[in-house]
Amino acid sequence: MIHFENVGLRYGMGPEILRDMTFDIPKRSFQFLTGPSGAGKTTLLRLLFMSLHPTRGIIHMFGRDLSQIPRAELPMLRRRVGIVFQDFRLLDHLTTYENVALPLRVRGKEESSYRNDVIELLKWVGLGERINVLPAVLSGGEKQRAAIARALMDQPEILLADEPTGNVDPPMARRLLSLFLELNRLGTAVVIATHDLALMDQVDARRMILTEGRLDIYE
Repeated sequence: MIHFENVGLRYGMGPEILRDMTFDIPKRSFQFLTGPSGAGKTTLLRLLFMSLHPTRGIIHMFGRDLSQIPRAELPMLRRRVGIVFQDFRLLDHLTTYENVALPLRVRGKEESSYRNDVIELLKWVGLGERINVLPAVLSGGEKQRAAIARALMDQPEILLADEPTGNVDPPMARRLLSLFLELNRLGTAVVIATHDLALMDQVDARRMILTEGRLDIYE
């Protein structure tokens, strides 16, 4: 589904932040992306989300060479990728329900076709009592869970999650991990960037370890 070949990235004339990256992310796969702070995990996720472009190398997404795709087509391609950012990116003027339903509203779907699914998912992530409140009222952990629910709502082919359990307690972290595993069982590839060794030890999954801009993969 995704193929990187000798990919490197630098900002301006600075040193390469990521270098010599060659790897695949197969369909229906599950992997953790880990490594020390500052190693470039978030930058790699942004490359996978197509919000950054490499300074060298080739990236194929869903069978297409990104360097050959017109910029106007990228938003449609990104719809196949769900992403959970560390800063949540909830819209302050929308309720929890409206934030989670936003990807479907943007696609022009009728609310009657998704309302029950949104409510059920919010209940599952522990936000059943927070459906109609604004983000300003939510705690950091609640915002994190709302962002995860929003990313899952559009049933992406691949889900990218940047420290998705960083603001929740261990029981909720396990519950969210179960949600990611269930999503993977249903066919979505999952990449979770995390420092949480205890979380990774709960799953026999591939580990992608990023150190000083280079990637090592352990199956």
